Amino acid sequence: MGVRTGDGYERLTAQDSTFVMFDGWKGHLNICAVATFEAAPLRDSNGQLDLPRLRAYVGSRLHLMPHYRQRLDVTPFQRHPIWVDDLNFDIAHHVRRAALPAPGGARELQELVGRIASQPLDPARPLWEMWFVEGLAGDRAAWIAKVHHCMADGVSGVGAVMQLLSPRAEAHFEAGPSWKPRPRPGLLRFLGDGLRDTADLSLDTVRAVGSALLRPIATAESLVQTTTAGFSTLQAGFTAPPASVLNQPTGTQRRVTWQLLDTAAVKDLRKRLDGTVNDVVLAVVAGALRRFLQQRREPTKGLDLRVIVPVDTRSGPVDLHVGNQVSAWFLSLPVGVADPRERFAAIRNQTRALKRARAERGVDLFLRFSDWSGSSRLPYWGVSLVNQLRPFNLIVTNVRGPEVPLYLLGARLQEFHPFVPLFQNQTLAIALLSYLGKISVGVMGDWDRVPELDAFAGAIATAFEELRGAAEAPAPARRPRARRQASGSGGMNSPQPESPRSGTWPPSAG
Repeated sequence: MGVRTGDGYERLTAQDSTFVMFDGWKGHLNICAVATFEAAPLRDSNGQLDLPRLRAYVGSRLHLMPHYRQRLDVTPFQRHPIWVDDLNFDIAHHVRRAALPAPGGARELQELVGRIASQPLDPARPLWEMWFVEGLAGDRAAWIAKVHHCMADGVSGVGAVMQLLSPRAEAHFEAGPSWKPRPRPGLLRFLGDGLRDTADLSLDTVRAVGSALLRPIATAESLVQTTTAGFSTLQAGFTAPPASVLNQPTGTQRRVTWQLLDTAAVKDLRKRLDGTVNDVVLAVVAGALRRFLQQRREPTKGLDLRVIVPVDTRSGPVDLHVGNQVSAWFLSLPVGVADPRERFAAIRNQTRALKRARAERGVDLFLRFSDWSGSSRLPYWGVSLVNQLRPFNLIVTNVRGPEVPLYLLGARLQEFHPFVPLFQNQTLAIALLSYLGKISVGVMGDWDRVPELDAFAGAIATAFEELRGAAEAPAPARRPRARRQASGSGGMNSPQPESPRSGTWPPSAG
């Protein structure tokens, strides 16, 4: 996806724009993360977190993350969302300090993360904050990051973290290059750029048609596959998900929690069950949702919750000029199935079918066409349609993180927990991120609708052990088909059809 630029501004891609539209610019559609570090290397001579040094260090890295010194605006004619330089940028507004009553534990840190996640970002400033937290037990410090979804998805969020942290335990850093904000362009510049974009669209159309004519067979095959994926996505999008207690009007306040899984154990389970890591974590989430809903005395019999699973569409390195490059799968979680191996098999069958069909092309097609055409109305219509149809119950996203130790000014990163925001009428969202031998399952919930969020974290751990136990147990022996003696003939009739097992869940392709 290209990014259209002008003199003094940069236009958001269609996908980045959708997150502005979903949020209504309230600054509440925020991706959050919390990391814990060794505290000693981050302290000043008085034993407190050295906030001026931390601000100077973050400032020295901002040239690698261009939108972190830009704010949102719109073009005057077509009302495209754009990035413009913040003429009054002040890093002190974005890099802040907080403290927990010592010795703070996981619960106190989670409460602080929930409060910070509940506060909207200021749309008149760059849409991010970093909070450095002292007072944690075990001589630790925490870093809470909050960034609007229009600036990052899971992969680009990890990419930004990799720009801030280092694989080396170095305390020294160099000042970044000088930065001078560019003024917002005037009306004539926007008018000229609009005319240029129209001419570029005509030229792009001619090139696309010419390229297609030169490769007719490949073009036809790609068109069929993409069209099929598009229709499958539309079919899923226009099919209402099952009613669930997880889908109610949400407020503004958030709770968070997390649970750690061992990466090696997850990979071993993947091999035992002949699936992928993503299959394992989705099966664990399905088992946890089943247990959690049963604890709330909610019915689970026959329940298939529809989740949206983001799929990274990048074909090369992460480009931090583009926040989101992700498509999605619609997938059913067989919460109503009691047997953990059956739940896993149902999910594995779906993901394999979705991969074969390249189902992620359905959403990607719409976004690419929006970018290519330059239309600001297509993303708006798409967002309005999703808000009206609400085609999924919750989001489950899984992002591969770094597997080498990382450091902040010589302080080793110990744990890293991710959180994705709640969309309209969705009271629970789940994000998974791997780091250094652990997978963190970060859970965000609405404060009023899901007060027992810690119980869900416990259900994650229980569901994982349940699936491990099922994988280690020998597969049940297949019962031989019944054979009936033919009366008076001494021969055998054809085997009688075996009755279907109760509780089996018919997997679908999406």
